[in-house]
Amino acid sequence: MPELPEVETTLRGIGPSIVGRRVAAVVVRNSALRQPIPDLLPEILGGRKIIGLRRRGKYLLVAFRHGHLLLHLGMSGSLQIVPMGTAPGRHDHLDVAVSGGAVLRFNDPRRFGLALWVAGDPSAHPLLRDLGPEPLSADFDGDYLYRRARGRAIPVKAFLMDGKVVVGVGNIYAAEALFMAGVSPLRAAGNISRARYGALADAARQVLSQAIEQGGTTLRNFVGGDGKPGYFKQQLHVYGRAGKACGVCRSTLKNRVIGQRSTVYCA
Repeated sequence: MPELPEVETTLRGIGPSIVGRRVAAVVVRNSALRQPIPDLLPEILGGRKIIGLRRRGKYLLVAFRHGHLLLHLGMSGSLQIVPMGTAPGRHDHLDVAVSGGAVLRFNDPRRFGLALWVAGDPSAHPLLRDLGPEPLSADFDGDYLYRRARGRAIPVKAFLMDGKVVVGVGNIYAAEALFMAGVSPLRAAGNISRARYGALADAARQVLSQAIEQGGTTLRNFVGGDGKPGYFKQQLHVYGRAGKACGVCRSTLKNRVIGQRSTVYCA
């Protein structure tokens, strides 16, 4: 599933081609995503100028003066810039063509993504209003995590993946940050010290920043806005490496299911 680094990579890849451009045409080939693409989306966007593009957690917000196009990549989605006239593939469900000849194309084999219109304040939308702080912002640090964890008995990995605590730290990067900070993913969130949470917050920022620099992590079919895969997979220390030797102590990496997600760690 595309996580924060993949979504940030997508934003950086598509932004230069669409921001400041006017929508020339919108083609909806299959509206049956997680929630239906609005029938009136071509009329809503047609002729309008794209004035901005930003990310909130794993969501992308394409800004117009009269609202926002809210996009989510779901489990298998990608957004790419392709030239006008490029033949669509089987899973190319939405095209937004802009002035200058570029087309923003939404591909989603599993159709769990989203393309919704938000006319009001996007921060008040039900999908966004309860989200926690951005992990790369000044609002996220060890003190914040320590305060939010008080009284929580859930495993710290599940706590770190809770979008109401902090956005965008999905399965891959939670496992890697915990390994880097030397924190067992099995420990109860409320039983971790303030100092250790400081190390964990620093590790999360470092892992996410490195992943963004590498264009994200491609495990199956993720590609960025330029059609290229992410290369952070080569730097993973624990994720997907169950049964292999730890790169630090050479003990065998173990695997447990936490919050219905496979979790690889060094005991």
